[in-house]
Amino acid sequence: MPPIEQYIRDVPDFPKPGIVFKDITPLLQSAEGLRESIETLARLVDPHSYEIVCGIESRGFIFGTALALHVGKGFVPIRKPGKLPWKTASQSYELEYGTDTLEIHTDAVTEGQGVLIVDDLLATGGTMEAAAKLVREIGAVPVACVLVLELTFLKGRERLGDLPVHSLMKF
Repeated sequence: MPPIEQYIRDVPDFPKPGIVFKDITPLLQSAEGLRESIETLARLVDPHSYEIVCGIESRGFIFGTALALHVGKGFVPIRKPGKLPWKTASQSYELEYGTDTLEIHTDAVTEGQGVLIVDDLLATGGTMEAAAKLVREIGAVPVACVLVLELTFLKGRERLGDLPVHSLMKF
């Protein structure tokens, strides 16, 4: 099987000049590449160490639900504000150009439940840090984070403290 990296497309000057965007669309379009990425993500963290998978909007939903199904776990969405219909907890975080917020249903997990947090990309770490804080706020325990891509030069891992971070590809 070809390496997963072959399915990542570089898009220069997107979303602004000087940025090289790592596009996962070709990975999603390939049944072979998508299957390999989910199977590899599943091997990164012992499935006995967590009870549920949380995925961050929006591409974390793609990988998170597939991973949850693959390992026989349930899935919980972590969403942008105003998208969840029930009682929510929210966490704001800093971006390069302002702030953003994530939300989770307050009854999404049970007290002390182990949670695996999934997203497509780790850059500066703000989104993942906010997701981990939300999981803790509603009483669960983040066990690890798994990602498809990690931009190591942005040092996002540093914001996550001792929370284990596993990525398929590092750039």
